[in-house]
Amino acid sequence: MVLRWLLLLVIALPLGTTGIKNCIFCELTDSATCPGIPMSCGDDEECFLGQGTAPDLGPIINKGCIQSTLCGRQEPVTYQGVTYSLTSKCCYDQLCNGASVPAGGRVAGAATGLALGTLLLLH
Repeated sequence: MVLRWLLLLVIALPLGTTGIKNCIFCELTDSATCPGIPMSCGDDEECFLGQGTAPDLGPIINKGCIQSTLCGRQEPVTYQGVTYSLTSKCCYDQLCNGASVPAGGRVAGAATGLALGTLLLLH
């Protein structure tokens, strides 16, 4: 019975409660894909995906850690001599700025895990 309660507790805890947040880092690039490398963020930082646009040019992206106060801001950045308007979109889970996650994917996974944990407790 104790094992079931521990399992439920582990399932119910959100990712990122360990105090250290890991994100994916990727330099500014005009490539559609950026595999990136793992990095650790500071206490007041969040993972972000930056997406930039410039007139008549393709988009640029970058990933990493950013001060939480800069989340959602639009800032000018220069890449290969061109000034882009870069918007930083923050996310709040471990490695959340890595590969794309289908809409609702993390929420659905957490709900499924919680339901399975509850079923274990009832049996």
